[in-house]
Amino acid sequence: MEEIRYKQRICSDQTKIEKFLTDSRVGTLGMCDLEGKPYSIPVNYVYWKGSIYIHGMGSGKKNHILIKNPQVCFNIFEELGTVADNVPSKCDTAYFSVMIFGKAELVEDMEEKTQALSQLMNKFLPGFFKDKLSRQFVEKYHSALDNMEVAVHKILPLELTAKENPADMEHMFKAGSRQG
Repeated sequence: MEEIRYKQRICSDQTKIEKFLTDSRVGTLGMCDLEGKPYSIPVNYVYWKGSIYIHGMGSGKKNHILIKNPQVCFNIFEELGTVADNVPSKCDTAYFSVMIFGKAELVEDMEEKTQALSQLMNKFLPGFFKDKLSRQFVEKYHSALDNMEVAVHKILPLELTAKENPADMEHMFKAGSRQG
């Protein structure tokens, strides 16, 4: 992987990175089909046991590409606002981002699949269901659209980088403000 050139933006705080991965809700999954055409889509995900888990229909473009070419890039980004400066070229964006390069694998172990789907439900619908998601339900569930079972992919991070430009509230742009 290429080295990050803007060294002062590198974040190596593992606790901060893991909290960001755990708390964020949507990431962009970047893939490339066998003809070399790129394809990226936003997906809900859960960061669990050091990996990214995503789910979806057992058919469709995303699933077909991941089966044929499991090499992926996964990006999570949060914009914190615009940094204002009297010099236009010094205006900037405050942000935090994580980039993961890895390999996606279809989760076929029913126990891991059930646990990953449970993690997703707990993240996106905490406390909504009174009963725990069962393995039997996951085994029987099929999409009404294509009658395929739900697919769960696990992205194993091979390389991970994080960058940040923290928000300095004193210099953040506020709508309606003017240069000094």
